[in-house]
Amino acid sequence: MHLAPHSTGRGLALRIGIVACETFRRELDMITRDDDEIVHKEYLEFGLHEYPEDLKRTVVQKVNALKGKVDAVFLGYGYCQSLKGITEKMTVPTIMIEADDCVGAFLTPIGYERERKKCAGTWYATPAFCEMGRAWFQKRLESQMPAEQRKELEEAGIDASWFLSRLFEGYSRALFIDTGIGNRDYFEALSRQFASELNLRHECCEGTLSLVKEALQATKELAERAN
Repeated sequence: MHLAPHSTGRGLALRIGIVACETFRRELDMITRDDDEIVHKEYLEFGLHEYPEDLKRTVVQKVNALKGKVDAVFLGYGYCQSLKGITEKMTVPTIMIEADDCVGAFLTPIGYERERKKCAGTWYATPAFCEMGRAWFQKRLESQMPAEQRKELEEAGIDASWFLSRLFEGYSRALFIDTGIGNRDYFEALSRQFASELNLRHECCEGTLSLVKEALQATKELAERAN
């Protein structure tokens, strides 16, 4: 998708910044390919949402650091339980996605609620989560466990795989979400592998980029008004 450059009252093209979670990278890179108005793009590590205050502080710092460098910022995050109202703390005009999280952004809130009703214990496999796979979660568990404790547990026959199985104990389904970025067979195969490793039922559904595109367009319109 290419959005034609807008002209501002200054006679200059818009300068749009993107600060987003890594889980949106593949989709945003596709949407903004060849878009000359995107002058800054930065993806933050997935996992910050586990530390709400760190997430809020980091997002505000990253966006406000762009003051004077961009006309507006597209914040590639859902509310993630802690970001509702966060744009009020920005010193740069900012638009975020109107959804609970990245899954809600790709399914829409209505679609997300529909899938939750179908199966509360669902692991939602977006392309980003497909590539992260079991290895990402296992590595994260190991990094959070002191080396001495990990060694003691391994000697007792308890390793990160055991903790991973406990982590996903309440899940019964893995749902692959095709967001339309291409290479579906590749991502679906990764999703099926993850489901198999954790003994989850596997299903697929079609996602959408409509909310992401609408928020990006709203960012450009906000930038025009700000100028």
